[in-house]
Amino acid sequence: MKDFTYYAPTKIFFGVGEEKKVGSIISSYGYKKIMLHYGGGSIKKTGLYDRVVRSLEAAGIEYVDFGGAEPNPKLSHVRKGAGICRDEGIELVLAVGGGSAIDSAKAISVQAANDEDMWLYAMKKATPKKALKTATILTLSASGSEMSSSCVITNDEREAWLKRGFGSELNRPLFSILNPELTYTLPPYQTACGIVDIMMHTLERYLTKAGESALTDRIAESLLKTVVEAGAKAIECPEDYEARAQLMWAGSLSHNDLTACGRDYFMVSHQIEHELSGMYDYVAHGAGLAVVFPAWCKYAYKYNIPRFCRFAKSVWGIEVDLFDMEKTALRGIEATESFFRSIGMPTRIGELNIPASAYDEMAEKCTNYGERTLPGYIDYGKKEIIEILKLAE
Repeated sequence: MKDFTYYAPTKIFFGVGEEKKVGSIISSYGYKKIMLHYGGGSIKKTGLYDRVVRSLEAAGIEYVDFGGAEPNPKLSHVRKGAGICRDEGIELVLAVGGGSAIDSAKAISVQAANDEDMWLYAMKKATPKKALKTATILTLSASGSEMSSSCVITNDEREAWLKRGFGSELNRPLFSILNPELTYTLPPYQTACGIVDIMMHTLERYLTKAGESALTDRIAESLLKTVVEAGAKAIECPEDYEARAQLMWAGSLSHNDLTACGRDYFMVSHQIEHELSGMYDYVAHGAGLAVVFPAWCKYAYKYNIPRFCRFAKSVWGIEVDLFDMEKTALRGIEATESFFRSIGMPTRIGELNIPASAYDEMAEKCTNYGERTLPGYIDYGKKEIIEILKLAE
């Protein structure tokens, strides 16, 4: 087991109706003026917005309403929100929604507290010194952003859109409210995208270089098996509380670094997918991952066949063929791809209407135009990324 530092300070309020306590929770921390940040109109249609506002008003919390967070949250929206925070003296940004609203809120909080532009942080050309506090009310089990140190932003103010992740402990929410019932009304496609994202946050920490971390591995394997079982149930019966609860908690644990303790990890599939949904804004992140990840597996498994065999056996119940371990590894990859298809996810890049002519540009962007390679079993440069994209055809 490698040395590690584990830090997960976000306080979780989990259960039915917990969102009604948000005003008193914020008040207990001493905050008096917040930004209420969310996406489109769904939280108003479901009545969640009204419940949140009533709770804030009952606790005497002043709030500034700022909606409009989009899937693949945009830098221009972040800058606008940060300006409002400065002008209004906002102390905390409360995100109500899924990963897009939460990531947008995190970026707003960082931008509002620093003089440098948020994009410099996303491109790792500067480091923020402080941030406003954020908190969340989660409505989609997917990104794990409700407990994570990361956020992902798309720069929509340049001709060639770029989508980049920004990691900092400043991004960790102060608290997050998780009520599984808030996910009942999600369309099956969104639920499925979330299932894939949860699995990928764990798998990209699990399918890594050789090294022992037995407890972490077993936590990861249990989480993956739980998501597979609960995900299928949630697709079939959207109001299965237990299934929704398991997915919601798995989403939080998958990206708060628990499943990486004692291991080196890299997130090559995530980095490549950012170019798909960054350039093609209609592509949902989870759907892009369902296409990229199996292709990456087919490219990378040969560098650690025993690890992929363990995955096949521990998660999918496939017996290891000691005389042909490569066959076992490939069967595990096929099982993963089949599961994605069973929940309605695409597994081929053509299903996303992305042409092969875009591969070169996506690979260029993924390497920051030749400034970086992606670390992993090997260093992934432009050539390797294009080869992975071709395997997704």
